[in-house]
Amino acid sequence: MEDKTLLKRVVYASLIGATVEWYDFFLYGTVAGIVFNKLYFPAGDPFISTMLAYTTFAVGFIARPLGGVIFGHFGDRIGRKSMLILTLMIMGIATFLIGLVPTYAQIGIWAPILLLVLRVLQGIGLGGEWGGAVLMTYEYAKPEQRGLYASFPQIGLSIGLCLAAGIVALLSYSLTDAQFLSWGWRVAFLLSFVLVLVGLYIRLNIMETPEFAKLKSKRAEVKVPFASMITNYPKEVAAGMCARFIDGVFFNIFAVYSIAFLTSQLKIPRTEALLGVCAAALVMCLFIPYFGGVSDRIGRTRTYFWGSLITGFSALPAFWIWMHFPEQPILVWAALVVPFGIFYASIYGPEAALFCDLFTPEVRYTGISFVYQFSGIFSSGLTPIIAAALVQHYAPNGGWAVAWYCVFAGVVSALGAMWISHLAKQRANGTVRARAAA
Repeated sequence: MEDKTLLKRVVYASLIGATVEWYDFFLYGTVAGIVFNKLYFPAGDPFISTMLAYTTFAVGFIARPLGGVIFGHFGDRIGRKSMLILTLMIMGIATFLIGLVPTYAQIGIWAPILLLVLRVLQGIGLGGEWGGAVLMTYEYAKPEQRGLYASFPQIGLSIGLCLAAGIVALLSYSLTDAQFLSWGWRVAFLLSFVLVLVGLYIRLNIMETPEFAKLKSKRAEVKVPFASMITNYPKEVAAGMCARFIDGVFFNIFAVYSIAFLTSQLKIPRTEALLGVCAAALVMCLFIPYFGGVSDRIGRTRTYFWGSLITGFSALPAFWIWMHFPEQPILVWAALVVPFGIFYASIYGPEAALFCDLFTPEVRYTGISFVYQFSGIFSSGLTPIIAAALVQHYAPNGGWAVAWYCVFAGVVSALGAMWISHLAKQRANGTVRARAAA
């Protein structure tokens, strides 16, 4: 098989699998603030029930590092492909079962407990999925095109989000509120089973990456990849987690929390808010590979540095528009599409290759999974809770507090990109000196 044909097959396999995983994961976030708070966490205070629903959303992010370490370990020792198949199955089964969990009114306290357990399984599955998906394309691509090809699985996030928001919006529009809360939302979770079957079929027909195959042939695997990563790459891990901050914060403000903010705080129709997120995700599909390619041409850290600052500060005009023109659907959508669909893609596009560049092949699966998933606890999982608390505390101007939190995240990530650049220069200088000494 020609290299180009094989590379295309790997891209499709990684993209479709990643789409399924992100659809499953963010479907939960999409309905957490509009369904689960009512059916699984009933409370006298709507704010408390919403916070409880978002807490189970956060638990998925807490479980992701565990999945990253487990599947990263075996991905670095056994292979990338087998872990991708296993993670897809775990994620799909957990999501399907969420659609079958009875409500609090039907089985009492067991309802939120079951929801929590299945959310943990979702987190473990995605924790191992992301690293393997981006590694397949990164390690198959030529060095000068790795930013572009590693960005293709990243499109799975925007497609998965678009599917999640779009299907929920369609169900919300087609059904009455009573029908949607009774059974309509469950359809979106049960549909995951079909997507999983498609993803498994494609992933079973790809080969292991050449870079890992070479590692196996030389028997150069390390015994405990996680221990090797912590010992040999502590600065790279810390710098990567700093850089990841804006990704987690901005995504969960604009893709997850914005739905509850627009519907609850500004009284914008639920379908309108969901379709706005869906439109932003569609636009993002075009800009993720664009900025991945830009990072190949002008440098990964430079692209990420400016992308972090621009993305973070774009929250200020977005929230200003939402709070001042909630009755203008076009402006509300524009405030979602431009910052989230375009500016956010400038960090999410090059991010996968940026993290892959930090580690050598023998610990790369573990390294990128840990950096991405562990930092996600703070940058992603807690963000909807923090945003809801800020809005509640600073009401009626809580939106400004959330916007400035995005700015803070952008500055932290820009500093992280500078640190990664500094570490890369140190490695390059060390390599030159080692060759000169040899």
